[in-house]
Amino acid sequence: MFRKVCQVLAVCGATLGASGSLWALDVVVQAPEDLTEEVRNASLTAGLVDDEEAVRPIDIISAAQADYARLIALLYDKGYFGPVISITVDGREAASLSPVAAPQAIGTVVLNVDPGKVFTFGTVAVRPTAKGTEPTAEAQPGQTASVSALRTATAAGIEGWRKQGHAKAAVSNQQITANHPQAQLNADVQIDPGPRLRLGRLDLEGESAVREKRIREIAGWPSGEVFDPDTLDKVETRLRRTGTFATATLTEAEVANPDDTLDVTALVTDQLPRRYSFGAEYGTTDGFSVSALWLHRNIFGGAERLQLEGEIKGVGSDGGGVDFRLGAQLSRPATWRTDLEASLLAEIEQRDDPNLFARTARLEFNTVYFASEDREYSYGVGLQRAKTRDDLGERDYTILTFPFTAKFDRRDDKLDATSGYYAEASLRPFLNIQGTSEGIVTELDLRTYRKLGNRVVFAARGLLGSVAGPSIEEAPADFLFFSGGSGTVRGQDFQSLGVELSPGVTIGGRSFLGLSGEMRVKTGERLSVVGFYDAGYVAADSFFSDSGEWHTGYGAGIRYSTGIGPIRFDVGLPGSGPDDSTGLEVYIGIGQAF
Repeated sequence: MFRKVCQVLAVCGATLGASGSLWALDVVVQAPEDLTEEVRNASLTAGLVDDEEAVRPIDIISAAQADYARLIALLYDKGYFGPVISITVDGREAASLSPVAAPQAIGTVVLNVDPGKVFTFGTVAVRPTAKGTEPTAEAQPGQTASVSALRTATAAGIEGWRKQGHAKAAVSNQQITANHPQAQLNADVQIDPGPRLRLGRLDLEGESAVREKRIREIAGWPSGEVFDPDTLDKVETRLRRTGTFATATLTEAEVANPDDTLDVTALVTDQLPRRYSFGAEYGTTDGFSVSALWLHRNIFGGAERLQLEGEIKGVGSDGGGVDFRLGAQLSRPATWRTDLEASLLAEIEQRDDPNLFARTARLEFNTVYFASEDREYSYGVGLQRAKTRDDLGERDYTILTFPFTAKFDRRDDKLDATSGYYAEASLRPFLNIQGTSEGIVTELDLRTYRKLGNRVVFAARGLLGSVAGPSIEEAPADFLFFSGGSGTVRGQDFQSLGVELSPGVTIGGRSFLGLSGEMRVKTGERLSVVGFYDAGYVAADSFFSDSGEWHTGYGAGIRYSTGIGPIRFDVGLPGSGPDDSTGLEVYIGIGQAF
């Protein structure tokens, strides 16, 4: 039906002297069915019915008169450029009423909207156009004409010139004509690019405990270069990435300097100097895990970070003992070059797993190069010493390591991704000092996410690991791979799959492959249900071969969204595999499984 009448009833108060009597107000929306809800949402008058406090007649008239402009703006954005709008208050047109002489009571407000024809774009010109500017698909001839599409096209035209250095590009003239007989909207927007500017001074504002020299080193301000808005975004990112600043906002000067340079002001304010955090996780086989972190920002006045953290895992686990890790890391941004962060790590770690006991001390110097917001590379050198015990006996080793890692993170949300991908590849060559031989550890972590409709997300993950160089008997035992548990195959016992060299002798493998898939279905505003299937493979060879073993697990879970990520509850069952695990595994934590 073309018109649908939607009535919303509410009791609104109208003040009558001191009596405070109450009347029922009817707000009636008469509009095409596909517009009724949007008209009601845009209307201030309709919004008054949700007001729990008494509403005076003068307020109702004021809201009704303001609705003319609000509804026209709504319809223009939908492509209706010849609407007829009538708003009556108890039968009288709202525009003719005086709020000063408002009646004592108002019974009915009717919003009558006849949108007319839907207009399409006839000719659309945003000119001149800077080289490399992509046309706006929504503002092409034949598309539904809307104000927002035209604004987007204009903004894209201005931004195109700004990317060419014309920081003060602006609209100089515009001519918009509605052709009613043909229901077309023709637009001609002229842009004045203005002069091509270079970056001038970077002025600092705000109170910060970080030394000004260090702020400038971190910002890496390229004074004298051609203006580019992406440069300003990069500088803001560099300042925020330190974690020291609560805000870092760049503002362009209103007017360029006589020498065609443009000054920019950076407003920075500090975060609290210290931060504490605590986390906990539980699995029926993995046991309890707790972690704590203490962070001091700007410890030496140059935005350096000192981070102390500890973790205890496996309390009450089946088959293994208690693991722990204690570490201290000092990081310094903008070391040697703007986007290079240097760090020094000292760490001790103990692993007491079903098939391995290892106690490791590590000292490592590392650098991270932030190539872009979603791409980074790290490389360094480290000294590592460990004592290990497995089914082959006790072994000690000391090695030099040369770690290299590349990360690509293009997820839409790191805590709860629905699209994009994540890829991390790491190489760790090591040189023997004592107890083993030279080799290299390779690991790969790939994750992808795809949204299906509005409520369903499919997530997939692949893990690959390899130890090449030493034989399986010579390789550092804590470098070898096991499968099973919350991080690999849910439903299977923790690290239950390894390599059986002989009856009663099981150690980790030199190669590992893990595959996981999840279907996440949103069932409410915060609640989701999840189904998953995991598979893991371990072999004695350095690369995938027929000599290895597979096992699988499957199950379901629920997620409850919070500001710090979804709370996760998973129940896993074992599928296929060489062991005799038949139990039910429960995993509780914060954040998605991957």
